[in-house]
Amino acid sequence: MEGDDESLLAAIRDGSDSAFNTLIDRHQQAVRTFLRGLTANPSDADDLAQETFLAAWTQAKSFRGQGSVRSWLFSIAWRKAKGSQRRWFRAARRDTAYHESLPGEGAPEAPAEDRIAMRQALLSLPLDQRAAVTLVLGSGYTHEEAAKMLAIPLGTIKSHVLRGREKLRPILGDRS
Repeated sequence: MEGDDESLLAAIRDGSDSAFNTLIDRHQQAVRTFLRGLTANPSDADDLAQETFLAAWTQAKSFRGQGSVRSWLFSIAWRKAKGSQRRWFRAARRDTAYHESLPGEGAPEAPAEDRIAMRQALLSLPLDQRAAVTLVLGSGYTHEEAAKMLAIPLGTIKSHVLRGREKLRPILGDRS
C-alpha cells in the first residue's frame, strides 16, 4: 500500500494490516537508529522499537496531525526509552544488595574501537541530553522538532545539544 503517512494512519485506524506493515517499513530504521543512540544494548533498542510500533498501532487514533508521523513515532519511542530506563534503574537498585556480595563479572562486549569511544561518550550523557543530541546531531532534526518530539522546552533542547556537542567534540573532531 502506497500513500502518505497520514493516509496510512487512517487505514491503520480502520484495521489495515497492510498499511501498518508499510508504516513499519518506512520508519523502522529511523526509529531503531534513534533508540540505539539511547540504549547501551542494540537488542534493547530493537525491543523498544517493537514496543513503539505496537503502541503506534494501538494509539493510531491519538495522532492529531500536529507534526509528521515520524516525529509522532519518535515521541512514542522516547517515552518507551524513558520507561525502560526507569525500569532498569529500579531493577538495578533492587539487585545491588545481592550483587555486592558476589565477585565482579566480565566486561561488556566490545565493538570496533571508534564505535566504542562514541558509544561511551553518548552513554555518559544524561538520557535527555543524549536524546536531544541523537535527534539534532545524529538524525538531522531541528531543535524545534526535537523539542516537540521529546516534550522538552526549546531552550533546554538547545542547551542539551550544546553541552552534548562539547562533551562529544574530542571524539567527533571538527565534524560537529
